[in-house]
Amino acid sequence: MLVDRLLANLSVRAEPFMLCQLSSGWRLHLPGPPDVMLHYVLEGRGAVRGPDGKTHPIAKSSLIVVPALAVHILETGADIREELRLSASPAGPAMHSITAGMATPADLIIACGVIHVRYGRSLGLFDRLREVLVVDLSGIAQVEAAFEGIFAEQSRPVPGSATMTGALMTQCLVHMFRRLPSEGQNALPWLMALKDRRLARAIDTILEDPAAEHSVESLAGAASMSRSTFAERFSAAFGRTPMSFVHHIRLQHAVELLEHGTLPVDQVASRAGFASRSHFSRAFKKHTGLSPILFRQAANAPRYPQ
Repeated sequence: MLVDRLLANLSVRAEPFMLCQLSSGWRLHLPGPPDVMLHYVLEGRGAVRGPDGKTHPIAKSSLIVVPALAVHILETGADIREELRLSASPAGPAMHSITAGMATPADLIIACGVIHVRYGRSLGLFDRLREVLVVDLSGIAQVEAAFEGIFAEQSRPVPGSATMTGALMTQCLVHMFRRLPSEGQNALPWLMALKDRRLARAIDTILEDPAAEHSVESLAGAASMSRSTFAERFSAAFGRTPMSFVHHIRLQHAVELLEHGTLPVDQVASRAGFASRSHFSRAFKKHTGLSPILFRQAANAPRYPQ
């Protein structure tokens, strides 16, 4: 089953959630998040508008997934007359509030946070998401309980809070996949491609050892397909050639090593499958906008005032 496969290979990390509160007749403009942003409606009704201009109705228990860098709008009420524009993606201590209109009473209350979701720690679960995805999770008591647990862990962090938060968020995502509508499946074509066990074997081969000497021929062999059939189906599912995908996964693996380890840069380059540190540094800077050293410094810097 696809959900079981995802659960066995999923790595989830959530940034601190905050509350977005809107009064009736207000609109909140949110700039594109650096990674996928997730909204969960706690109270009220309204709408979310994506960068394509398409409006999606939302209500209590709606789960909204916004692609990385996608400017979007939250609004509530039949007659929108006021708006608040944020110049940067919401960030800060857990459960602080951003208010558009009057704090009380708020007509729409949404938990908002950036999430990092990886399949096999290197493949971004929502990498090919190009539009806002809204899934109705009403009637699932476990989701409400999970968010209550996430808020409690983030508001009063103790040892193990990050792990607990990731586990609770994973539960919410599993419920989302169970209810994902057909249009949502089309928005995540590579996710549906994992239903093909042959393509999934090729993906797992890459993720298990990104530094191996992969080739189109070797990956086609892992998938039990001819070279041409594999290359065609892989590109259709993942939006890039097999070797471009390998390059991407190697860089994502390097990101993980730099964020969560202390290996010297030259060893990170080797473990990610790059023959030289100079080649790795150029590719990494093109991928992230920072050199490996600056990226590690930024990743380890305190995010919020203590």
